[in-house]
Amino acid sequence: MIVLYNSDSFAVMQIDLQPSSGDAVSGIEIVDKQTRKGIFLDGELAELFRAQVEALADDDEIDPADIDAHLARYTGAGWQPTVLH
Repeated sequence: MIVLYNSDSFAVMQIDLQPSSGDAVSGIEIVDKQTRKGIFLDGELAELFRAQVEALADDDEIDPADIDAHLARYTGAGWQPTVLH
């Protein structure tokens, strides 16, 4: 796991798992710290997310509030409670 972004509101991690059998799993986990919920994006959705974040990063005036606003667009249906393990 690689932490890509961490603010007071959100954390974003790159997850790369190689199970003992089967295909590798790779994606992005977004955690909303305020609601203690998160979502795992993989496949085309993860690629779309990466492209959007790269476009934001190209802006010289980007600040954490802009990134948090972008991440807030992903909140909603499909989010699961965050469980410590």
